[in-house]
Amino acid sequence: MSINLATKLREGTKKSHTMAENVGFVKCFLKGVVEKTSYRKLVANLYFVYSAMEEEMEKHREHPVLSKIYFPELNRKQSLEQDLFYYYGPNWREQVAPSTAAQAYVQRIREISATAPELLVAQSYTRYLGDLSGGQILKGIAQRGMNLTEGEGSAFYEFPEIPDEKEFKTNYRQAMNELPIDEATAEKIVDEANAAFGMNMKMFMELEGNLIKAVGQMLFNTLTRKRGTGSTELATAE
Repeated sequence: MSINLATKLREGTKKSHTMAENVGFVKCFLKGVVEKTSYRKLVANLYFVYSAMEEEMEKHREHPVLSKIYFPELNRKQSLEQDLFYYYGPNWREQVAPSTAAQAYVQRIREISATAPELLVAQSYTRYLGDLSGGQILKGIAQRGMNLTEGEGSAFYEFPEIPDEKEFKTNYRQAMNELPIDEATAEKIVDEANAAFGMNMKMFMELEGNLIKAVGQMLFNTLTRKRGTGSTELATAE
C-alpha cells in the first residue's frame, strides 16, 4: 500500500512552517532587509549543512528508500562554494566555521545517516523543496537587499540542471509517495522534518544579533512586530 508521504509532510509540518516564517531574521529578509554580514554567515552555515547532507545521501545512493529520491542535480554544495568565494574572497575556507546551531544540525544529519538513514528523506525534503519553491523569489530579495549584480552572490538559488522546477517538484513528490515505507516510518519522517525546521530556525535566530546591530533595534522591532504573511522562506519546503 502506497503512503501519500508528500501530503503527510505538508500537513504535518504546517505549524513548523509558520513558526519558521515568523523568526525575526526571516521576517526581515522577506521584507527586503538583508544585511550582508549576517547573510554571509548564513551562507557559510548552509555550506556545512548541505555538505553533510549531500555526503550522506551519496553514501546511501543505493539504499532501498533513499535511492528513490537521490537527485544529485539538487546538490547545493558547489553553488554555496561560489557564493562563499564572492562574500569572503579566495581564502574563504580559512574564514568560515559552522555556528553552534549549524554544528548541531550537521551532527543530527550524521547521526541519522548512521542509525536510521531513511530519515534523511525528511532532511532532504525540508531543504531542497523549500529551495526550489522559493528560490527565485528569495534570489530577487537578496539581490535587491544587497545590491548584487546578476550572477554574483546568489548561486545558491540557481538550479542549472533543473530546467523546469515545477515539473521536478511534481516528480519529486511522486517519488516520495512511492517510497517502500510503512505508516510508522512515515510518521518518523514527519517528526524528523519538524526537527529539521527547528534546526533551521535556530540557525536563523543566531543571526539576529548582527542584523539588529546593522538596522537598529527599533527598526527590527517594527519589521518583526506583525505576524508575517509570506508564503515562502529560507528554510522550508512548500
